[in-house]
Amino acid sequence: MPSIYQVDAFTDRPFAGNPAAVCLLDASKGHAELTDAWLQQVAAEMNLSETAFVHRAEGGFNLRWMTPTVEVDLCGHATLAAAHILWDRGHVASAESISFFTRSGTLVANRREEMIELDFPQRPATACPPPELLLSALMVDAGDVGFAGRNEFDWLVAVSDAEVVRALSPDFQKLAQVDVRGVIVTAADNSGEFDFISRFFAPAAGIDEDPVTGSAHVCLGPYWQRRLGKNPLRGYQASTRGGVVGVCLTGDRTLLSGNAVMSGNAVTVLEGKLMC
Repeated sequence: MPSIYQVDAFTDRPFAGNPAAVCLLDASKGHAELTDAWLQQVAAEMNLSETAFVHRAEGGFNLRWMTPTVEVDLCGHATLAAAHILWDRGHVASAESISFFTRSGTLVANRREEMIELDFPQRPATACPPPELLLSALMVDAGDVGFAGRNEFDWLVAVSDAEVVRALSPDFQKLAQVDVRGVIVTAADNSGEFDFISRFFAPAAGIDEDPVTGSAHVCLGPYWQRRLGKNPLRGYQASTRGGVVGVCLTGDRTLLSGNAVMSGNAVTVLEGKLMC
Protein backbone atom coordinates (compact mmCIF):
# COMPACT_ATOMS: atom_id res chain seq x y z
CA MET A 1 0.00 0.00 0.00
CA PRO A 2 1.30 3.48 -0.79
CA SER A 3 2.62 5.51 2.13
CA ILE A 4 1.15 8.95 2.69
CA TYR A 5 2.29 11.82 4.88
CA GLN A 6 1.09 15.26 5.86
CA VAL A 7 3.86 17.85 6.08
CA ASP A 8 3.76 21.48 7.16
CA ALA A 9 6.06 23.35 4.76
CA PHE A 10 7.84 26.70 5.08
CA THR A 11 7.78 26.47 8.85
CA ASP A 12 9.84 25.11 11.74
CA ARG A 13 6.86 24.12 13.88
CA PRO A 14 3.74 21.99 13.39
CA PHE A 15 0.37 23.56 12.58
CA ALA A 16 1.94 26.53 10.81
CA GLY A 17 3.15 27.16 7.26
CA ASN A 18 1.37 25.32 4.45
CA PRO A 19 0.23 21.70 4.84
CA ALA A 20 0.74 19.33 1.92
CA ALA A 21 0.16 15.62 1.53
CA VAL A 22 2.97 13.51 0.08
CA CYS A 23 2.07 10.12 -1.43
CA LEU A 24 4.95 7.74 -2.27
CA LEU A 25 3.91 5.53 -5.17
CA ASP A 26 6.93 3.22 -5.55
CA ALA A 27 5.18 0.36 -3.77
CA SER A 28 2.31 0.40 -6.28
CA LYS A 29 4.37 0.81 -9.46
CA GLY A 30 2.41 -0.36 -12.46
CA HIS A 31 -0.81 -0.91 -10.50
CA ALA A 32 -4.21 0.48 -11.40
CA GLU A 33 -3.92 2.90 -8.46
CA LEU A 34 -1.70 5.07 -10.65
CA THR A 35 -4.59 6.16 -12.87
CA ASP A 36 -5.27 9.88 -12.96
CA ALA A 37 -8.74 9.32 -11.54
CA TRP A 38 -7.33 7.51 -8.50
CA LEU A 39 -4.73 10.22 -7.89
CA GLN A 40 -7.43 12.88 -8.02
CA GLN A 41 -9.59 10.91 -5.59
CA VAL A 42 -6.68 10.70 -3.15
CA ALA A 43 -6.11 14.46 -3.42
CA ALA A 44 -9.81 15.09 -2.81
CA GLU A 45 -9.73 12.76 0.20
CA MET A 46 -6.73 14.58 1.69
CA ASN A 47 -8.55 17.89 1.05
CA LEU A 48 -5.38 20.00 1.31
CA SER A 49 -4.35 22.73 -1.10
CA GLU A 50 -1.92 20.27 -2.74
CA THR A 51 -1.09 16.58 -2.68
CA ALA A 52 2.28 15.58 -4.15
CA PHE A 53 2.56 12.19 -5.86
CA VAL A 54 6.13 10.90 -5.95
CA HIS A 55 7.28 8.00 -8.12
CA ARG A 56 10.92 6.91 -8.41
CA ALA A 57 12.42 7.26 -11.89
CA GLU A 58 15.88 6.96 -13.42
CA GLY A 59 18.00 9.81 -12.10
CA GLY A 60 15.36 11.16 -9.73
CA PHE A 61 11.63 11.15 -9.09
CA ASN A 62 8.53 11.86 -11.13
CA LEU A 63 6.42 14.43 -9.29
CA ARG A 64 2.83 15.53 -9.84
CA TRP A 65 0.70 17.94 -7.83
CA MET A 66 -3.07 17.94 -7.42
CA THR A 67 -5.49 20.17 -5.57
CA PRO A 68 -8.75 18.55 -4.41
CA THR A 69 -10.18 19.33 -7.85
CA VAL A 70 -7.44 19.75 -10.51
CA GLU A 71 -3.84 18.94 -11.41
CA VAL A 72 -1.50 21.96 -11.40
CA ASP A 73 1.71 22.68 -13.32
CA LEU A 74 3.84 24.04 -10.48
CA CYS A 75 3.76 23.93 -6.69
CA GLY A 76 6.50 25.00 -4.30
CA HIS A 77 5.35 23.93 -0.85
CA ALA A 78 4.37 20.40 -1.89
CA THR A 79 7.74 20.01 -3.65
CA LEU A 80 9.49 21.09 -0.46
CA ALA A 81 7.33 18.63 1.50
CA ALA A 82 8.18 15.80 -0.91
CA ALA A 83 11.92 16.49 -0.62
CA HIS A 84 11.62 16.59 3.17
CA ILE A 85 9.96 13.16 3.24
CA LEU A 86 12.47 11.57 0.82
CA TRP A 87 15.40 12.68 3.00
CA ASP A 88 13.70 12.20 6.35
CA ARG A 89 12.53 8.65 5.58
CA GLY A 90 15.88 7.59 4.06
CA HIS A 91 14.82 7.27 0.43
CA VAL A 92 17.63 9.67 -0.51
CA ALA A 93 20.92 10.20 1.36
CA SER A 94 20.95 13.49 3.25
CA ALA A 95 23.96 14.83 1.30
CA GLU A 96 22.41 14.11 -2.12
CA SER A 97 20.35 16.55 -4.17
CA ILE A 98 16.96 15.45 -5.52
CA SER A 99 15.81 15.94 -9.11
CA PHE A 100 12.05 16.07 -9.64
CA PHE A 101 10.67 15.56 -13.16
CA THR A 102 7.49 17.62 -13.49
CA ARG A 103 5.16 19.36 -15.93
CA SER A 104 7.32 22.46 -15.40
CA GLY A 105 10.59 20.69 -16.22
CA THR A 106 13.25 19.40 -13.84
CA LEU A 107 13.21 20.95 -10.37
CA VAL A 108 16.10 20.40 -7.96
CA ALA A 109 16.06 20.30 -4.15
CA ASN A 110 19.16 20.58 -1.98
CA ARG A 111 19.77 20.58 1.76
CA ARG A 112 21.57 23.66 3.08
CA GLU A 113 22.23 23.00 6.77
CA GLU A 114 18.83 23.54 8.42
CA MET A 115 17.08 24.59 5.21
CA ILE A 116 15.76 22.94 2.09
CA GLU A 117 16.54 24.89 -1.06
CA LEU A 118 14.37 24.54 -4.15
CA ASP A 119 15.70 25.54 -7.58
CA PHE A 120 12.74 26.68 -9.70
CA PRO A 121 12.50 28.59 -13.01
CA GLN A 122 11.64 32.27 -12.71
CA ARG A 123 8.17 33.28 -13.91
CA PRO A 124 8.15 37.10 -13.96
CA ALA A 125 4.90 38.98 -14.54
CA THR A 126 4.41 41.09 -17.67
CA ALA A 127 2.68 44.40 -16.94
CA CYS A 128 -0.85 44.69 -18.33
CA PRO A 129 -4.08 46.43 -17.28
CA PRO A 130 -6.01 44.34 -14.74
CA PRO A 131 -9.53 43.32 -15.75
CA GLU A 132 -12.26 45.20 -13.94
CA LEU A 133 -13.57 41.90 -12.57
CA LEU A 134 -10.23 41.21 -10.86
CA LEU A 135 -10.12 44.46 -8.90
CA SER A 136 -13.82 44.24 -8.15
CA ALA A 137 -13.41 40.70 -6.79
CA LEU A 138 -10.42 41.72 -4.68
CA MET A 139 -12.34 44.80 -3.50
CA VAL A 140 -9.22 46.90 -4.14
CA ASP A 141 -9.37 50.54 -5.21
CA ALA A 142 -7.56 51.10 -8.50
CA GLY A 143 -5.75 54.03 -6.85
CA ASP A 144 -4.07 51.58 -4.44
CA VAL A 145 -2.62 49.49 -7.29
CA GLY A 146 0.97 50.35 -8.20
CA PHE A 147 1.53 47.43 -10.58
CA ALA A 148 -0.57 44.75 -12.24
CA GLY A 149 0.66 42.02 -14.53
CA ARG A 150 0.55 38.30 -15.12
CA ASN A 151 2.65 35.31 -16.01
CA GLU A 152 1.51 31.98 -17.42
CA PHE A 153 -0.04 30.99 -14.08
CA ASP A 154 -1.17 33.98 -12.04
CA TRP A 155 -2.05 37.66 -11.82
CA LEU A 156 0.31 39.78 -9.70
CA VAL A 157 -1.18 42.89 -8.09
CA ALA A 158 1.12 45.17 -6.08
CA VAL A 159 -0.63 47.61 -3.76
CA SER A 160 0.50 50.67 -1.88
CA ASP A 161 0.60 49.39 1.68
CA ALA A 162 1.09 46.14 3.58
CA GLU A 163 -2.07 46.80 5.59
CA VAL A 164 -4.10 46.71 2.38
CA VAL A 165 -2.76 43.19 1.78
CA ARG A 166 -3.49 42.05 5.32
CA ALA A 167 -7.03 43.46 5.29
CA LEU A 168 -8.12 41.89 1.97
CA SER A 169 -11.41 40.02 2.06
CA PRO A 170 -12.07 39.04 -1.58
CA ASP A 171 -15.34 37.99 -3.15
CA PHE A 172 -14.21 34.43 -3.95
CA GLN A 173 -17.22 33.65 -6.13
CA LYS A 174 -16.28 36.58 -8.38
CA LEU A 175 -12.56 35.83 -8.19
CA ALA A 176 -13.15 32.26 -9.41
CA GLN A 177 -14.44 33.75 -12.68
CA VAL A 178 -11.08 35.33 -13.49
CA ASP A 179 -9.41 33.08 -16.08
CA VAL A 180 -6.18 32.34 -14.22
CA ARG A 181 -4.76 29.79 -11.76
CA GLY A 182 -4.45 32.31 -8.93
CA VAL A 183 -4.00 35.91 -7.83
CA ILE A 184 -0.99 37.19 -5.88
CA VAL A 185 -1.42 40.45 -3.96
CA THR A 186 1.73 41.99 -2.54
CA ALA A 187 3.23 45.09 -0.94
CA ALA A 188 6.52 46.18 0.57
CA ASP A 189 6.75 45.23 4.24
CA ASN A 190 6.57 48.17 6.62
CA SER A 191 7.73 46.34 9.73
CA GLY A 192 11.39 46.06 8.75
CA GLU A 193 11.34 42.31 9.39
CA PHE A 194 10.72 41.29 5.75
CA ASP A 195 11.26 42.78 2.31
CA PHE A 196 7.68 42.17 1.15
CA ILE A 197 4.47 40.48 2.17
CA SER A 198 1.92 38.70 0.00
CA ARG A 199 -1.26 36.67 -0.07
CA PHE A 200 -2.38 34.15 -2.69
CA PHE A 201 -5.94 33.36 -3.77
CA ALA A 202 -6.92 30.52 -6.13
CA PRO A 203 -10.67 29.83 -5.93
CA ALA A 204 -10.71 28.70 -9.58
CA ALA A 205 -8.42 25.82 -8.52
CA GLY A 206 -10.54 24.98 -5.47
CA ILE A 207 -8.42 26.95 -2.95
CA ASP A 208 -9.85 30.24 -1.69
CA GLU A 209 -6.58 31.21 0.02
CA ASP A 210 -3.35 29.21 0.03
CA PRO A 211 -1.39 29.55 3.29
CA VAL A 212 2.17 29.74 1.84
CA THR A 213 2.75 29.47 -1.91
CA GLY A 214 6.27 28.67 -3.07
CA SER A 215 5.35 28.88 -6.76
CA ALA A 216 4.05 32.44 -6.29
CA HIS A 217 7.56 33.48 -5.29
CA VAL A 218 9.00 32.67 -8.72
CA CYS A 219 6.94 35.69 -9.76
CA LEU A 220 7.34 37.75 -6.57
CA GLY A 221 11.15 37.37 -6.53
CA PRO A 222 11.82 39.01 -9.92
CA TYR A 223 9.28 41.78 -9.21
CA TRP A 224 10.75 42.77 -5.84
CA GLN A 225 14.34 42.45 -7.04
CA ARG A 226 13.54 45.07 -9.69
CA ARG A 227 11.66 47.27 -7.23
CA LEU A 228 14.10 47.09 -4.32
CA GLY A 229 17.37 46.40 -6.13
CA LYS A 230 18.02 43.65 -3.60
CA ASN A 231 18.97 39.97 -3.78
CA PRO A 232 18.40 37.74 -1.82
CA LEU A 233 14.98 38.69 -0.49
CA ARG A 234 12.86 37.59 2.46
CA GLY A 235 9.10 37.43 2.06
CA TYR A 236 6.22 36.72 4.42
CA GLN A 237 2.92 35.26 3.22
CA ALA A 238 0.34 36.85 5.49
CA SER A 239 -2.31 34.13 5.59
CA THR A 240 -3.87 32.97 8.85
CA ARG A 241 -1.18 30.29 9.25
CA GLY A 242 1.56 32.42 7.71
CA GLY A 243 5.02 31.44 6.51
CA VAL A 244 8.43 32.81 5.56
CA VAL A 245 10.01 32.25 2.13
CA GLY A 246 13.54 33.29 1.24
CA VAL A 247 14.15 34.06 -2.45
CA CYS A 248 17.52 34.25 -4.19
CA LEU A 249 17.62 34.93 -7.94
CA THR A 250 20.39 33.33 -9.99
CA GLY A 251 20.32 33.89 -13.75
CA ASP A 252 16.90 32.75 -14.92
CA ARG A 253 16.34 30.52 -11.91
CA THR A 254 14.74 31.26 -8.55
CA LEU A 255 15.99 29.61 -5.39
CA LEU A 256 13.25 29.27 -2.78
CA SER A 257 14.09 28.46 0.79
CA GLY A 258 12.07 28.47 3.96
CA ASN A 259 13.71 29.87 7.07
CA ALA A 260 13.51 26.97 9.51
CA VAL A 261 15.47 24.95 12.03
CA MET A 262 13.83 21.50 12.06
CA SER A 263 14.39 18.79 9.44
CA GLY A 264 15.16 21.33 6.78
CA ASN A 265 12.22 23.66 6.73
CA ALA A 266 9.29 21.31 7.01
CA VAL A 267 7.63 19.30 9.77
CA THR A 268 5.93 15.92 9.36
CA VAL A 269 2.65 15.90 11.29
CA LEU A 270 1.01 12.70 10.05
CA GLU A 271 2.10 9.36 8.58
CA GLY A 272 -0.01 6.49 7.31
CA LYS A 273 -0.90 3.97 4.59
CA LEU A 274 -3.58 4.25 1.96
CA MET A 275 -5.81 1.20 2.28
CA CYS A 276 -7.61 1.41 -1.05
